[in-house]
Amino acid sequence: MAAPRALAAARRAAARGWRGVGGGGGGIGSPGVTGGTGGPSPVRSRLYEHVREGRSARPQLEVSALSERELERRQGALRGRDLREIVQTWTRLRDVRAAIARLEQEKGQVAGGVRALMAAHDKQTVEALPAYGALRARGRQIRLELQELLAQEASLDESFYLRALQLPNSTHPEVPIGDESQARVLEVVGEKPAFDFKPKGHLELGEGLDIIRQRRLSHVSGHRSYYLCGAAALLEHALVRFAMAKLLSKGFLPMTVPDLLRGAVFEGCGMQPQLSPSPVYTIDPARFEDLSLAGTAEVGIAGYFMDHAVRLQDLPIRVVCSSTCYRAETDTGREPWGLYRVHQFTKVEMFGVTAAESGAESGALLAEFLAMQKEIFSELGLHYRILDMPTEELGLPAYRKFDIEAWMPGRGKYGEISSASNCTDYQSRRLNIMYSDGDGRLRHAHTVNGTACAVSRMLIALLECNQLPDGRVRVPPALQPLVGLDVIPRPPAPRLRYIGPNQPGGGP
Repeated sequence: MAAPRALAAARRAAARGWRGVGGGGGGIGSPGVTGGTGGPSPVRSRLYEHVREGRSARPQLEVSALSERELERRQGALRGRDLREIVQTWTRLRDVRAAIARLEQEKGQVAGGVRALMAAHDKQTVEALPAYGALRARGRQIRLELQELLAQEASLDESFYLRALQLPNSTHPEVPIGDESQARVLEVVGEKPAFDFKPKGHLELGEGLDIIRQRRLSHVSGHRSYYLCGAAALLEHALVRFAMAKLLSKGFLPMTVPDLLRGAVFEGCGMQPQLSPSPVYTIDPARFEDLSLAGTAEVGIAGYFMDHAVRLQDLPIRVVCSSTCYRAETDTGREPWGLYRVHQFTKVEMFGVTAAESGAESGALLAEFLAMQKEIFSELGLHYRILDMPTEELGLPAYRKFDIEAWMPGRGKYGEISSASNCTDYQSRRLNIMYSDGDGRLRHAHTVNGTACAVSRMLIALLECNQLPDGRVRVPPALQPLVGLDVIPRPPAPRLRYIGPNQPGGGP
């Protein structure tokens, strides 16, 4: 290995040079240096910067575990040829590091030889010795060679990580191949509610009951915002309490996490906040250089375990967290009204850290999370189906993902209300989440996540499936003690009357 100070200095210099070109064009590596692939520079990586600055351990990526065929079947910026180039860069990087290690060893031997000669002779005599001159000359040559190799190491390191961090996880062999249309229905639970009248959508129901407001908010909070009041607000709290109580009774560890997190944690989880348009909300970079709002508690929980090791006997660790989630939903024209696609909602999230002694532990935990989701949704009386999601619907970290879609009569179709993913060691290799095995050695843990209750979409299913002909809504029996109602009544009159100036009939 290279001398720690020299290697660190070279890496810092390379990092400074790379940050100087930002996330734009230019060759991979430091300015003026061609990297291993020679392609265009990837977008900026907060995780890579975080590591290069010594704030976290270096990701231990297993690029050889991913095949070109798998990569071609997944969504993402990289294709099969990119994987070949990344592996080639890694091979060159490994060779350069081996050459550095050999030179460092020789450097130590040369220094030892010089010290031995100086110990056996006085200064005037030793400087006249041919052996001393040869050793000093070789020492100078080694320093020059090391300087060149350290520059290559820094450039190749950057070339490798900036692209390898964009690679997806490998794929479970039973995952269907293709787009969303290829999702495999594994199970259908319950029956569709039958109505002898035309069912309304949740927004019409909510407005009729005066418990959801989404209109006349452009001047208050913008598009895709909403208010819940009265029984809808009670339902939100009831759903959170119901899901939390269910999971706490199963031994889950409750946790409250930060909403604001660094980009390194997002990227370590397999999310890409640097994309344009970004899927996350970023806090004013003029004041806060690197803070974004989390779209799921998964990020904050993973950050809790980042750079930490867990004892084998304490695994699996199951965590539950209720948090506000912030999603930068784009104006695609889909779901322009209602609670299906909104910028902010409450969600109860499950997250698990488990061992990888046999390799089957995370699959078993995924099945456990799925069973918990089924128990929650069945007790709430929902009709739903479980889907094994195909390759193009897997996010970067997912090895396998199950979605649950509930029937939403007002929409006339199923809508996703939860998902559960096995991320194997994808996140732990990036975030340095470890556990001590039976022999006391540190190994990468596996992580699993799942939605226990996404409140906004659960409200859609519950309101639409439990509506009555007169516009009232039944409260599911499991929630009645928490809400204090068995039926949400219609109000005698609207709570508010619009008097603003920007719509017909407004103004004082």
